[in-house]
Amino acid sequence: VQLQASGGGLVQAGDSLRLSCAASGRTSINYSMGWFRQAPGKEREFVASISNWSPGSASYASSVKGRFTISTDNSKNTAYLQMNGLKIEDTAVYYCAQGGIPHRLSDYSDLNWYNYWGQGTLVTVSS
Repeated sequence: VQLQASGGGLVQAGDSLRLSCAASGRTSINYSMGWFRQAPGKEREFVASISNWSPGSASYASSVKGRFTISTDNSKNTAYLQMNGLKIEDTAVYYCAQGGIPHRLSDYSDLNWYNYWGQGTLVTVSS
């Protein structure tokens, strides 16, 4: 499975961006997608996740809840991260990742649980 993340860019605080993550190759029918981010000098952190068979499974880091929305389009094998009300502290390289069927809720936010990773897309939020 190959993941191609796109949609990053330079925006001002308060603006919106939509990131995409297109999957290709031998993608399973059921999978989970996660978005993580890594700011300069910081560890990679969980942002949002969802299982493609259950839109209600979406979960978010507290720092983005209410501002970001994760979704999938199964017909396109693509996941999205709609980011509204961007803040300077959202500046980071955003990575998408794909996993299987989680056994525990904590799997969604565990970067070590995911099998495949995209290359990352840079989001820079200026004041």
